[in-house]
Amino acid sequence: MNNDNDKAIDLLLTQPVPEAIDARLIQSYRVHRLYQQDQPQRLLEEVGASIRGVVTGGAKGLSNALMDQLPALEIIAISGIGTDAVDLAHAAARNVHVTTTPGVLTDDVADMAMGLIISTLRRLGEGERLVRHGQWGRVNLPLARKVSGIELGIVGLGRVGHAIARRAAAFDMRIAYTDLREQPECGYRFVGDLQALARSVDVLVLAASADDGKAIVTAEVLDALGPDGYLINVARGKLVDEEALVEALRERRIAGAGLDVFVDEPHVPAALCDLDQVSLQPHRASATLQTRLEMGRLVLLNLEACFRGELPPHRVVRG
Repeated sequence: MNNDNDKAIDLLLTQPVPEAIDARLIQSYRVHRLYQQDQPQRLLEEVGASIRGVVTGGAKGLSNALMDQLPALEIIAISGIGTDAVDLAHAAARNVHVTTTPGVLTDDVADMAMGLIISTLRRLGEGERLVRHGQWGRVNLPLARKVSGIELGIVGLGRVGHAIARRAAAFDMRIAYTDLREQPECGYRFVGDLQALARSVDVLVLAASADDGKAIVTAEVLDALGPDGYLINVARGKLVDEEALVEALRERRIAGAGLDVFVDEPHVPAALCDLDQVSLQPHRASATLQTRLEMGRLVLLNLEACFRGELPPHRVVRG
């Protein structure tokens, strides 16, 4: 906790931010670090009534139970683009602004998607483990899947989906997509049904929002993807029926998966960790210094506007 009493505005951080952004925050606000507390409820009892702003991440968000312990709350500043971990209707009813950091994550998330495609299809993790464990020359790995020229299906052709498609085109991939509506100007093949899209591609990439909070990649979709198909997820873990995915991988009903997100983070099913044909990352798609600094800059802009009595520039809920 920062104890500079000359700063009138109390701010709650639910997770760490880059040092440069942290320094800016403590220059302007009394910063209370929920993530450092062994007994977070005690902190909330001490300062909850005075908290006017919360800085959080897209995956962590802010629960209604926590929101309701902050009666003076004016803004939830999300460092990210996902809003599924915040009840937007509840925030609006409380007249609390909810803001995000749009546009700045796009390239990093698309890069991660391509990295997972290459890592999973070319079995890079297995190869690295073989070299590190001194098994090169002793163990023969299965042949990998060629990446260039594959049929790629994108679920959600928003900013990230478009960025993935642009990168995929450089690998001569043939691109199809599904979304709430067709985008004829994009030039890619539109398939209105997710199961039909899965059936027609080699790799299915999830880049959709998870605002509805329900799994769209079900056992039926995985079966449509088939034993030669791969699933890549850089969106949200809750979009996938994780139990069905584990079973499909175990039974070789799909060829592999590359996952940056999971249903109950940071808890990853042990079965996924045990499977060689799976590439795993700890929800790090936007975790580059350059992007996190830019995200932090937008968080600062949103906070400053709110506390000046203005509408934050990147609001998704107008308090």
